[in-house]
Amino acid sequence: MNKSESIFTRRASRRSFLAKGSMAAGVATMGVGLLGDGVPAFAEDEDSGSLTRGDAAILRFLQALETIEADLWRQYSELGGASASSGTAGFSPIDLKDQNGNPITTGLAALYIGGLQILDSDMPQYIVDNTDDEFSHESFLKNYLLSKGADVVDLSRFATLSPSQVTGVPNIGRLTNLTQLTVDTTWWTRYRSDSKNPDLGDSFEQAIPSLATGQHTAIPRTNADLVADPSQQGGVGIHTQAIAFTAGFHFGFIEQGGSSLYPSLAQRVSNLEVLRILLSIGPTETMHFQTWQDKAGNALQITDTDTGFPGSTGATVSFPNLNAGIDPNNPSQVNPDPTVADQFQTNLIMPEPTFFLKKKFGRVSIIRPTETRGAAMGALQGLINDGLFIGHTSKSGKSDGFLELLRDLAKDADEATRGGA
Repeated sequence: MNKSESIFTRRASRRSFLAKGSMAAGVATMGVGLLGDGVPAFAEDEDSGSLTRGDAAILRFLQALETIEADLWRQYSELGGASASSGTAGFSPIDLKDQNGNPITTGLAALYIGGLQILDSDMPQYIVDNTDDEFSHESFLKNYLLSKGADVVDLSRFATLSPSQVTGVPNIGRLTNLTQLTVDTTWWTRYRSDSKNPDLGDSFEQAIPSLATGQHTAIPRTNADLVADPSQQGGVGIHTQAIAFTAGFHFGFIEQGGSSLYPSLAQRVSNLEVLRILLSIGPTETMHFQTWQDKAGNALQITDTDTGFPGSTGATVSFPNLNAGIDPNNPSQVNPDPTVADQFQTNLIMPEPTFFLKKKFGRVSIIRPTETRGAAMGALQGLINDGLFIGHTSKSGKSDGFLELLRDLAKDADEATRGGA
């Protein structure tokens, strides 16, 4: 079976999750959803032509990931976003609306907001703005695909995971699980290294080793997770601080992924307009990442064990003093080391120049990684390892098909070739 046939075989198995219609002229991908009167929802854009199969696959995979990001950021906004009731809105009105134009309630967990504001007083506003951006990315990619007569991804069937039970949170199903995360924080040391690059096969140490083991919640699961303590900064208890700080490092993990994925996949597109799309959206993900890595470094030095709360996982998290010159991965180190400080110091947020392509070219400040081979599948696997999708497979091992669909989309994106059909 050749590559073209294998793509269509996989796509047939997931067709119920794609909006489809008639065959677009000259395109080997199925087309648009139709309005009630049979008129295409978006007419084909004649100015820039139709999409190659590869370009459509890349855009469709990105649309799926932006749908996932929109889902997780909405949860963060509902609980920790700026709102008039929490006094975090300022003079600018909160105009956050979902992809259907419906207003979203924000800032429902005041003590969680207090924990986030230990990282930065503007965190609630940044969260809402990041959410708004992801909504726009999802909607734009969907609309663009439809305008070209190409399939779009419909993940609504998989929005079955339970939301937070904090008072006021809408009781609607979610795609992502933010309560059992295993957060990879190697992005922290990766961008501080002057001699390593993941594209050259190098590995990196964790900034917060305890976040990379066990399962941690980044949102309050119930009102019980919102613990007040007048003796703590902002009156926020250690347990709630730990949840907020976990979220802060998770924000960085999520957005560094987008920073790399867009330039990685841009190397595979054929159409110049599609290239322009990836080169225009990608840098906004980097702007998000730069913000979040700066704020995460303000986490206080605390330790919390998640026991005694509804949904507790028993995991312990410790946020070390990253400015102490002590490697948090080396418990035997006693004396501060300048070389260690260079890997963990919190205000070193500009990408340190490192080796790129070949070491003979010298060091250069870059986004890392940008390797295009396996980029889509690698990004997806990172989200799976993160625990975002726990719940889409039952305890008996039965899957609802969500991960299988995402893997198909990632594989199609990775098979795209510049100048291909």
